[in-house]
Amino acid sequence: MTEIMSRNMQDEVEGPEQFFTGRATIRGQFSRDLPSRVTGAVVTFEPGSRTAWHSHPLGQTLIVIDGVGWTQVQDGPVQEFGEGDILLCPADRRHWHGATPDSSMTHVAIQESLDGTNVTWMEKVTDDEYLAGRRAENRR
Repeated sequence: MTEIMSRNMQDEVEGPEQFFTGRATIRGQFSRDLPSRVTGAVVTFEPGSRTAWHSHPLGQTLIVIDGVGWTQVQDGPVQEFGEGDILLCPADRRHWHGATPDSSMTHVAIQESLDGTNVTWMEKVTDDEYLAGRRAENRR
C-alpha cells in the first residue's frame, strides 16, 4: 500500500537561523527507507529570504511550485526562476537559493544522501551577493 503524508499531518518548522537569512518554513520532510538515499521537503521562503551557501554530495533537484526566486552557483551569475521551473543543482558545488526581494517562493527540494549526509552548510550569503540578482535584473 502507498504511504500518504497528508498535508494536515505534516510538521512545519522554521528554517534554522544559522542556515537561512530571513524567514523560511520547511514542511513535509521525508527520507525513504534504505536502500534508497532520497530525502526531501517543501520549503517556503518569504520575500528576501534565502539559504546560506551549501552543497549536496549528489546534487539537488528543486521543483518550484509558487513564486519567483534567485539562485547562484559559486562564481556563476545570479539566475531567476519561477513557478513550474525545475532547477538541477550540481553535485558538490557551492550554491544558494531563495526568494527575490519582492516575491515569496516555494519549492520541493529533493536530494540524495551519501555516507549519511545530504547537505553541507557553509557561511551565509551576504546582502551584496544576494542583491547582485537585482543588479542583473536591472540590466535586462
